[in-house]
Amino acid sequence: MTDAYIYDAIRTPRGKGRKDGSLHEVTALRLSALVLDGLVARNGLTGDELEDVIWGNATQVGEQGGCLARSAVLASGLDERVPGLSINRFCASGLEAVNLAANQVRAGAGRAYIAGGVEMMGRVAMGSDGAAIAVDPSLAMKSYFVPQGISADIIATEYGFSRADVDALAVESQRRAAQSWAEGRFDKSVVPVRDVNGLTILERDEYMRPGTDMDSLGALKPSFKEMGEVMPGFDQVAMLKYPHLERIEHVHHAGNSSGIVDGAAGVLVGNKAFGDALGLKPRARIRQTCKIGTDPTIMLTGPVPATEKVLRDAGMQISDIDLFEVNEAFAAVVLRFMQAFDVDPAVVNKNGGAIALGHPLGATGAIILGTLLDELELSDKETGLATLCVASGMGAATIIERV
Repeated sequence: MTDAYIYDAIRTPRGKGRKDGSLHEVTALRLSALVLDGLVARNGLTGDELEDVIWGNATQVGEQGGCLARSAVLASGLDERVPGLSINRFCASGLEAVNLAANQVRAGAGRAYIAGGVEMMGRVAMGSDGAAIAVDPSLAMKSYFVPQGISADIIATEYGFSRADVDALAVESQRRAAQSWAEGRFDKSVVPVRDVNGLTILERDEYMRPGTDMDSLGALKPSFKEMGEVMPGFDQVAMLKYPHLERIEHVHHAGNSSGIVDGAAGVLVGNKAFGDALGLKPRARIRQTCKIGTDPTIMLTGPVPATEKVLRDAGMQISDIDLFEVNEAFAAVVLRFMQAFDVDPAVVNKNGGAIALGHPLGATGAIILGTLLDELELSDKETGLATLCVASGMGAATIIERV
């Protein structure tokens, strides 16, 4: 089987996903084209080398619908002969796009791909495309559906994470993100977003709140307590499935959950012949990928079984991994990962995560993979693992190793 390599990875800064966010006037199409053109320019591509563009986004409706990947190719400087494929694995869409590209390369189906994703959450509201698991009673009842925030609180209750625990992780995420920006640890991969006149719209993640501390978070009310306990009573739904829980402790709120933001990211994946032909040096080898289905009610535990599976398939152990990127969808997700594998918090999300920087659903998987690659190089480490929980109960993971 042919090896698949990462040759480059870039992302946009993440803008606040609301009307006063810096990227609010930028469409998903334009932001995607910017990333494609950035990878082409940085690596001297003509486009003839690319087999496909695989692009993830979680809310495929309106201006993010209609095979956005193909639209982005046509809006970019790439030749019209390059096709495009849009995919949706919810929060893991960006990573799944890269994994799919890598596995196509490994199987010999093309020499090179650009893969990644986008989400403009300030322009296309999360959930606006509808989801059968949430809106079709026949499936919702069968699967004991509850919203993700309730699922996060179930994890905290089931595995013993207190309000202080989840808030402390959020404070640390903010501290690490601010420090990483100050030290220039994102400089290699972040490309500024400019308007048609060349003026910079955004060049730095703007969601961060570096002054966050335990006192400020302690003043916030739990976000999911009312929907759990009062209307429409999702706690009761959950306890029908998990009768051993006497009650659900509601500990998550806006300050320890991922931020709603806009952003895009792309990864250039190819085989050795592709790199040799263009004189490009690979930065990492994609060693193993995986995806997995999990309990749809607790929903967000996927990083644990996905990591177990990807390690097993790679013939590796958790001790073989130097650095981890675990998407901070909610604080309890990361705490559960570290608890399950007994890993040192110092090697998990070294540059902060989505609590501080935001989670543009379809792009995040590609973002954290690029962040992982950069940090492996900056820290002079060899092997990294990126993983995300996924809505409706799934998980995805990827292991990369520096070349």
